[in-house]
Order: sequence, then structure tokens, then C-alpha cells
Amino acid sequence: MSYCDVAPGDTLHGPYHDREYGFPLRKDAELFERLALEINQAGLSWATILKKRANFRAAFEGFDPEVVARYGAREKKRLLADAGIIRNRLKVEAVVHNAGVLLALRKSHGSFARWIDAHHPLPKDQWVKLFRATFRFTGGEIVNEFLVSTGWLPGAHRPSCPVAARIARRRPPWMR
Repeated sequence: MSYCDVAPGDTLHGPYHDREYGFPLRKDAELFERLALEINQAGLSWATILKKRANFRAAFEGFDPEVVARYGAREKKRLLADAGIIRNRLKVEAVVHNAGVLLALRKSHGSFARWIDAHHPLPKDQWVKLFRATFRFTGGEIVNEFLVSTGWLPGAHRPSCPVAARIARRRPPWMR
């Protein structure tokens, strides 16, 4: 069964499926948020993450990488005490660390999206190696879902899904 079969009409999954999943993203904060959410989803359901998404945005101050990269022990302690998000030390540490990585990518490539563009296209296994060498807490499923959900890899929707046509009009990177 495909996400296109179960998501439409669902109060949580429907809006994400119809308006976000597979649509190309370019802004650093949006890409950083998606990577952080995919990291936090590991071992959990996507519904759990969608339910907590507003809490994540508040806790991580809109996923501004410049702000999150400066988080120290006090902010990490605050995050680990926040019942509105996933309170996993490894995931919190990874998100904070990855904010710093994103800032370094801005310096070297201009933006997170341009860094991805500089490596596109790659086979999935090479994407995983690249992300693992660059970021923390980025295994195969996390990298795949991040790239599919942000338009760099195909597979977000069945070709017959009406959302697929809307995405195609935006010419995501995987179609180029």
C-alpha cells in the first residue's frame, strides 16, 4: 500500500501528502527542519512527528540554523525536558550539530540546497555515504526519506496520484 492510498483525507497525513511530500525545497530553514524531523522520526511513526511538528518548530526556534548552531548545554537540557518533542539525547545532539554543519555548507556552497545540487544526481548508496560523512544520525532510511520528501529523489507519489502532476510542474531536481 502506498502513502498515496492512505494519506489523502487523513487529518495528519493528508495535508502533508497533498502540499509538502515530494515538493522541492530550497530554503535552508525548510531543509534543516525536514532533516531534523526525519532524524527524530527514526524508530517512530511519521504521525508522531506530524503531531509534534509545531512543538518542534517552537522548541528549535523555527529551525533557524544560525540560532540552533549556538545551542549549548542549557538549550540542550531545555530540549531534553520538553515533552512536546522527542526527548532523545542522540537526536537532540545530532540536530544541534547538524545546524553547525549547515552553516559550514553555506560558507562553502552558498546554501544547503546548493551543496545537494553540487552532488546531484547520485545513487542512493552514495547519498547515504555522503550524508553519513557530513551529518550526524543520517542512516539509509533517513537520507532516502529526506531526499524523496524534498524533491531530490523520485518516489514520493505514484505516477497516477494527482499530487505527482503538481510536483512535476515544479520540475524537482530528480526530473532534471
